Amino acid sequence: MEITIIEYDPSYAFQTVKMWRESKEQAIEQKAMHSFEDHVFFLNNILLKNNKVTLAIEASGEQVVGILACNENWVNQLYVHTQYQGRGIGNRLLNLAKQQSEGRLFLYTFEVNKKAQKFYERNGFRIVGRGNDNEEQLEDIKYEWTKP
Repeated sequence: MEITIIEYDPSYAFQTVKMWRESKEQAIEQKAMHSFEDHVFFLNNILLKNNKVTLAIEASGEQVVGILACNENWVNQLYVHTQYQGRGIGNRLLNLAKQQSEGRLFLYTFEVNKKAQKFYERNGFRIVGRGNDNEEQLEDIKYEWTKP
């Protein structure tokens, strides 16, 4: 399976949000709090303001398999399609965030998402904080990565 990394294009909004919601729901075992339409609005009008949004697409161009939203200091969203996890897509997206960073990145992940914790720790992130300042009211973990 060949994956292409592209800059976000709004024509992929529906597919992107569908994949994002399914991946997040599986990871935290909680249904989305906002409507699908609100999620599309967030992607197209809010997330893009302070983040570079990148998609991983099957080479055919017909399936969104991952999303990365980041800036030079933060990975704000990183999700991979549930059926494509474990194939290196998350690594490719995370490495892109590292390359675009200023040598230091932060991110949050939910404490219930053990799979994400293992992934980030394998990729050089270390825990620097904990809390629950999120709309899901779940405990979360703040991670930091510093360029070696």
